Amino acid sequence: MNLGVAEDLLIAVLLASVRALAWMMAVPPFNSRQIPARVKALVSVAIALPVAPALVASAPSTADMGAFVRATAEQVVVGAALGFITALFFAAVQAAGSMIDLFGSFSVASAFDPFSGTANAVFGRFYNILATALLFATDGFAMVVRGFATSYRALPVGEVFSWEALARLLTTGMDQMFLAAMQIAGPLVAVLFCTDVALGLLTRVSPGLNVFSLAFPVKIGLTLLIASTALVLLPQAFNGLMERAVRAVVDLVGGT
Repeated sequence: MNLGVAEDLLIAVLLASVRALAWMMAVPPFNSRQIPARVKALVSVAIALPVAPALVASAPSTADMGAFVRATAEQVVVGAALGFITALFFAAVQAAGSMIDLFGSFSVASAFDPFSGTANAVFGRFYNILATALLFATDGFAMVVRGFATSYRALPVGEVFSWEALARLLTTGMDQMFLAAMQIAGPLVAVLFCTDVALGLLTRVSPGLNVFSLAFPVKIGLTLLIASTALVLLPQAFNGLMERAVRAVVDLVGGT
């Protein structure tokens, strides 16, 4: 039995598991508090085991403790960065729901959402749950995992990470997240804005009319009507977001 090879393989599994665990702590829906930490650790090891043999050559030796600690810290940064970039595109759906809540007068019903760990209103929670369901109902889940698995081939555990590529891609990811949120919620927000303008003009024309009591049911009814009509387009938009997230991950590890 070659103990040197076994030790190198164990180090490769450990470093690959650290990257996978950091990724799972940042990417939805694995970052949910409802998933126990033990389950996350087991899944990260399951992800690391198939790719570990290909990482043995690049894994640092435990004889150089400084290189081993540095490589471990780099895996945490790489995994968290890849997860955060994927989470940006996932958050675009929730941001679109929050925009609909704001303009559709649903934000007054904001409450704590245990799934996301933040305070969301009706459409924010609904879009978040719907995005999670679409992630597992379509090929989005497998696409995201495959995109993360390519990071081990493009950026082995012993190579140096490019901070410049990370900063550039984070800036681009934030821009694309807000753009995607506007593309999803933009038509409905535009209709609600025109409704506010019409109600404002109605107030000037008929000051005695209690427009404030009329605005809430009108905007809520329009929001429910248009959102239910546009709901059929959300799966296609979500698949496009997942494809862009995978491309962003590949660009990050490929640009190092």
